[in-house]
Amino acid sequence: MAALAWILLALVAGATVYSALVVVAAIGFLAHPKTALADPQPISILKPLAGLDEGLAENLRSFFRQDYPEFELLFAVREASDPAVAVVEKLRAEFPDVPAQLVLTGEPPWVNPKCYSLDRMLAQARYELVVMSDSDTRVGPDLLATLAAEFGDPGLGLASCLYRAVGGRDLWTRLEAIGLNTEMLAGVLVDGMLEGIKFGLGPVMGARRKAIEAVGGFARFQNYLTEDLLMGRRIAERGFGTILSSCVVEHRLGTQTWRANLAHRLRWIRGGRRMRPVAYVAQLFTYPLPLALALWAVRPGWWPVVGAVVAVRLASAWATAVLVVRDDVILGRPWLLPMQDVMGFSLWIAGFFGKTVAWRGRRYLLNRDGTFQPVGGASHPLGG
Repeated sequence: MAALAWILLALVAGATVYSALVVVAAIGFLAHPKTALADPQPISILKPLAGLDEGLAENLRSFFRQDYPEFELLFAVREASDPAVAVVEKLRAEFPDVPAQLVLTGEPPWVNPKCYSLDRMLAQARYELVVMSDSDTRVGPDLLATLAAEFGDPGLGLASCLYRAVGGRDLWTRLEAIGLNTEMLAGVLVDGMLEGIKFGLGPVMGARRKAIEAVGGFARFQNYLTEDLLMGRRIAERGFGTILSSCVVEHRLGTQTWRANLAHRLRWIRGGRRMRPVAYVAQLFTYPLPLALALWAVRPGWWPVVGAVVAVRLASAWATAVLVVRDDVILGRPWLLPMQDVMGFSLWIAGFFGKTVAWRGRRYLLNRDGTFQPVGGASHPLGG
């Protein structure tokens, strides 16, 4: 027990240092000056769609409302019977002055259907600068202006937007949103501070067409689950600049059952473990509160350590969620933070086990190199 206590104390100390780095990284991100828009360049927005996400109409409407002189919208669905088509057509009628087209892709021949949709839209896009965005994102009217200003740097190849996750009406997605706004965002900021931005964030990314083509196009990522992360890495390796944009968007999680939410979270946890195995192990230090509670259970007399860890953890969560992405959930419901910390730590442990995931009703096998492939049989709700 004495040896275990000292091991836990060392882990808690490492996690506390990490939390302090999060605060420093958040302040550094906020201190970075915004770039002024000089010469606006036309932009193509690529939006893969599949079914009706909760709040889809308002999500898409936010892209039609961009305060920007010249842009076009491309939406991709597999077939005309997709219910998202009616939403797109209604918005096209509502905003007749915004160029928008619908691309029917048919059944995707690639394992990653999102990559195939992006590839089909890029083939019809008119402009060199493209913005890729998931259907569950909602943005402010300054998104394109901010990205265009940042792409005034001719060496920039890809810019990823940080996002404020917004949970649905259920407890599970609200907890996930807190995890994304603290744990995930903390990792992104610290990675960027220590190593530079050498990855992409899928909800909203801007990229030059020539940077995408230089890494083999979307076809290069057709067999990968975390194609956004890998695309950013490959673009950086080819010598293009990759940054975090100063524009923060919303990632709308939508209401889910606990089972659906757990399957969703396990999919990305297992995918992240395959793509960055060393970094995944190092995520242990992103959970200072569960580590401190374990230390308290072994050595109750060391409770002042637990108190100090709680203070530092609250500071790091406040820095990322409140200062960077302006999420007020932690301020209004602070008790959700320790709940998410314990749940996130449990899911991190679960991520070491299992090699299949569930995605849109199908089951996939994750390979060691980060690729994935469909496997036979019905999808288990939690993947496998």
